[in-house]
Amino acid sequence: MFPMTPWTRRLLITNVVVFLVTGSYPALAEPFVLYPPRIWAQPWMIYTAFTYMFLHAGMGHLFGNMIGLFFFGPRLESRLGPKGFLLLYFLSGLGGAAFSLIFARQAAVVGASGAVYGILLGFAMYWPRERIYLWFVIPVEAWLIATLLVFFTLYAGMNPGGGSNIAHFAHLGGFVVAFAFLRWWDWRIGAAKRDFQKKMRVEAPPAGLMGDRAALARWKGIPVHGLHELNRGEVMRLVAKAERDGPARLTPPERDFLNRMSKG
Repeated sequence: MFPMTPWTRRLLITNVVVFLVTGSYPALAEPFVLYPPRIWAQPWMIYTAFTYMFLHAGMGHLFGNMIGLFFFGPRLESRLGPKGFLLLYFLSGLGGAAFSLIFARQAAVVGASGAVYGILLGFAMYWPRERIYLWFVIPVEAWLIATLLVFFTLYAGMNPGGGSNIAHFAHLGGFVVAFAFLRWWDWRIGAAKRDFQKKMRVEAPPAGLMGDRAALARWKGIPVHGLHELNRGEVMRLVAKAERDGPARLTPPERDFLNRMSKG
């Protein structure tokens, strides 16, 4: 199993603590439930589109969401980083709230399901062939689970009979927003890589533009903390190489890259 990560742990703890507190004092939960008619009548209650994610209707509801976060969250957090992981989680939850406001206007909604469904979709997108054991027995690949859940939520949302209290449109909203966010996130990372590769392909500067000692001093002064993580890592690697082996051992594209970074 993948090691526990900081924000996954914090979200797990927060959800459990809120459940215990509101279970002991149910009246505390009421102002934080997402209830579309109340928001349409009192727009300032829109804050419940966020707070509803930390409320659960019972132990089974809490357990189902937290087990999904526990198993799928850490690996995804390690891939996306804290910022990307939290954006995915909360935007998916907000997507669930938005779909509930639009398509299920009479239903009160609580739970982290929209956010957790976004986490599940992210896991399936990055590791589609990973086997997940349903009921700890039946092996099913992640892509198939995500696909079946999408079709099930669509069907259940369009056919709400049977008295079910499940917020299917919140689940669907989590899926849709998670998919859009992850596509944008991958495009953003890809754009940074393309920019990095473009910088590495430019022609070398004219020989004698600056002495090696002056160049090394300038490169060491590059404000790496303000750079994108891809550029930051490459700058640190090349400066370490120049200090260890001498600036003359750098290739022309490597020198040009450092020169461009030093000019901001």
